[in-house]
Amino acid sequence: MVATALAGGMDTFPKYLLRNAERLGDRPAMRHKDFGIWQSWTWREQLEEVRKLAIGLQSLGLGKGERIAVIGANRPRLYWTFAAAQSLGAIPVPVYADAVADEMAYVLDHAGVRFAVVQDQEQVDKIRSCADKIPALTDIIYDEPRGLALYPPAGLHAFSAVQALGAERLRADPSLGEAWVNAIRAASGEDICVMLYTSGTTGRSKGVMLKAAGAVRAARDTVAFDGLTENDSVLAYLPLAWVGDHYLNYAQGYVAGLCMNCPESADTVPQDLREIGPTFYFAPPRVFESLLTSVTIRMQDAGWLKRKLFAYFIGVAKRHGEAILEGRPVRLSARFAYALGEVLIYGPLKNVLGFSNIRVAYTAGEAIGQDLFSFFRSLGINLKQLYGQTEAFLYVTCQKDGAVRADTVGPPAPNVDIRISDAGEVHFRSPGMFAGYFKQEETTTEAMTADGYVRTGDAGFFDTDGQLKIIDRAKDVGRLKTGALFAPKYIENTLKFFPDIKEAVAFGSGRDFCAAFLNIDLHAVGDWAERNNIPYASYQELAGHPEVARIVAAHVDATNLRLSREPMISGAQVRRFLILHKELDADDGELTRTLKVRRAFVADRYASLVEALYDGSTEKYVETEMTYEDGRKGTVRATVRIHEARTYPAAAPMLEAAA
Repeated sequence: MVATALAGGMDTFPKYLLRNAERLGDRPAMRHKDFGIWQSWTWREQLEEVRKLAIGLQSLGLGKGERIAVIGANRPRLYWTFAAAQSLGAIPVPVYADAVADEMAYVLDHAGVRFAVVQDQEQVDKIRSCADKIPALTDIIYDEPRGLALYPPAGLHAFSAVQALGAERLRADPSLGEAWVNAIRAASGEDICVMLYTSGTTGRSKGVMLKAAGAVRAARDTVAFDGLTENDSVLAYLPLAWVGDHYLNYAQGYVAGLCMNCPESADTVPQDLREIGPTFYFAPPRVFESLLTSVTIRMQDAGWLKRKLFAYFIGVAKRHGEAILEGRPVRLSARFAYALGEVLIYGPLKNVLGFSNIRVAYTAGEAIGQDLFSFFRSLGINLKQLYGQTEAFLYVTCQKDGAVRADTVGPPAPNVDIRISDAGEVHFRSPGMFAGYFKQEETTTEAMTADGYVRTGDAGFFDTDGQLKIIDRAKDVGRLKTGALFAPKYIENTLKFFPDIKEAVAFGSGRDFCAAFLNIDLHAVGDWAERNNIPYASYQELAGHPEVARIVAAHVDATNLRLSREPMISGAQVRRFLILHKELDADDGELTRTLKVRRAFVADRYASLVEALYDGSTEKYVETEMTYEDGRKGTVRATVRIHEARTYPAAAPMLEAAA
């Protein structure tokens, strides 16, 4: 029965599920760590899990074209929901698990979902708390039953019960299974296979509709590009609703037949990463920043000899590591020193991080600092960059092995066409290009050019070797009153290279000079405070400490020195800065759910602080509303000090080249 389903084009993911169950039947398809124990499902077992779920959902009334929400952390049952829904022609709509009730209600109502498959009681409670805002939703299916035993049963179903219903129907009428397979075989690649909501950096999230055939083609191209096979494995820890997770784990997983591993929880990801030792890995720059911060802190706490060895061999890696990784000529003495460093430092460090088996690693989501990028590559980790968008079904560019540069995002991905508009905006056409925004035809038209390219909203240019450089969001790139180019994201990423700085927001377009808000990294700076016997009771107290201000000022000074050596940006060095009295938070609307800064929102919310940076004030009293983890509101009050920073003359081209 499975073999007959493989006739025709492989243009949907359920068709790949059938293929993998037949060809890779007993190979692991999915693992999940639960109560400290890894549980596994083969491709054949996964097919049966999906089949039972699909028939159960069909029995509840889920049909072709209907939307079904998927909400929770990375769990096998939630990934099976994608395949089950797609096998019925329904459209899965993943939603960020940490979204507050109002955010979740907006997406569920806008998408018009009738069903929601959720992880646990928390998600059930959030949906029920705003049920009046989601009139179309009638049925909630939950994975974890804890805490739900006494809930009114109307419209509430256990995941296991839905699967049991499907299994019962299949036993009573075996022809249902054959009909299900035949429906998968007959499915059109032109159907919408998933709807992914954008992170909402510039406003309300938009529902990006992706067609099955385009999504499959895109995944097939990149699987071939990086040589992914059934022998590879990934750790699926990224937000379920983010295009990166759906593409890199679900889509590539089905096409390549690789094994997807789900961590026990967000807190156990580092340990789970070490236990699994994935061969393919993706993390946004923020994760790599956090890892470098953790390594730096651990070495500061290490003994004298370990610190000396670490410093020496990291120096060797910086000088020769990338050249060795890329197979370029390196003198024998340097290779010997690097090999010794692999035994003493790099190998143990990669093992601690869970990176020992990585064959291919990517970062994307926002620009990564060049020094941060080079640090991990120098350890022998094949870290590359890609540039993508939800509207492209992720890949727009990606870097080839042996042609990796820290300051670019690579050439166009396979079968992707890129051009730069006269205004400097990046436009693309790609195999996975979206079919439009759900219920937003006018916005879809605005996002497209007359000849069918997607406007990315990002400013960039091609370097001489054909690799794309992204400067910033096109609307954010501006100029100071002096005429100097102002690219806030570039400045922010340079500041964030320092482990003590977690977040930065730069201002300056149309103003006399560049200024910045900074968030300290509570983990890194807190460790420093403990080692120096400096007591503190909260983030606010530590952020306002004079010694912390001196440390951050040194980082800003080093940033300005580096910016002075960049001809395009040297005129936009940070003249004044402040350390915010609270951490930027997604629950307060200051960050997206993928942890990107909503710069316009931050500028508006802290308008008085922005003006204080430019009116010569040395301090400013503010009161800010904040949202606690349990949803309660509170007010944080502080007198924020404003600091001056030293700037440097722009380096002459000859001097810069020498540097």
